[in-house]
Amino acid sequence: MPKFADNGDRARQLVAQEAARLIVDQGMRDYRAAKIKAAERLGLRSRGSLPGNAEIEAAVSEHHKIFGGEAHAALLAAMRRTALSAMELLADYEPRLVGPVLNGTADDNSAVNLHVFADSAEVIAFALADRGLRYRPYERRLKSRQGRTESYAGFRFVHLETTIEATVFPFDGLRQAPISPIDGRPMRRADRRIVSELATGS
Repeated sequence: MPKFADNGDRARQLVAQEAARLIVDQGMRDYRAAKIKAAERLGLRSRGSLPGNAEIEAAVSEHHKIFGGEAHAALLAAMRRTALSAMELLADYEPRLVGPVLNGTADDNSAVNLHVFADSAEVIAFALADRGLRYRPYERRLKSRQGRTESYAGFRFVHLETTIEATVFPFDGLRQAPISPIDGRPMRRADRRIVSELATGS
């Protein structure tokens, strides 16, 4: 257990732990909403008691280790196998796995998040339809390395009883990942080879 420099550090950890519980047990996806709700529940509403998103993610990971154990490891492996299968369906579009399934913080409420690359979003829509998959469109706002926020089309569909979210980028977006809202760094992306290794534990 780490030592805390002051009560503010302790408060931040308590809020992070409660936010992690809300995220895992209640399926809250918005880190900001989770930490605000956690702070209110704990009566720690001062600005300094709110942890950053990276602290929340670390607490989510720790929560899974403590309470999930082998069951969470099995869930994660299954979701990575599903991700690999979905990536094989969309192999023509250079799919990359991102987000909780890649980072190890996924739970029963998580979707498999993919980045795919094409001339236009319609290309992906047609590809899904050709494969007999029913989809729903969505729009995702992501920050670029230049600090600009841009909107990207995406498609949500079910594959092997799991929700898949495929966000569409232009081909040149393969070289420059958008900025993660968790740590402010370029998003970690994994190709099929890496996901296969993660899914099999090799």
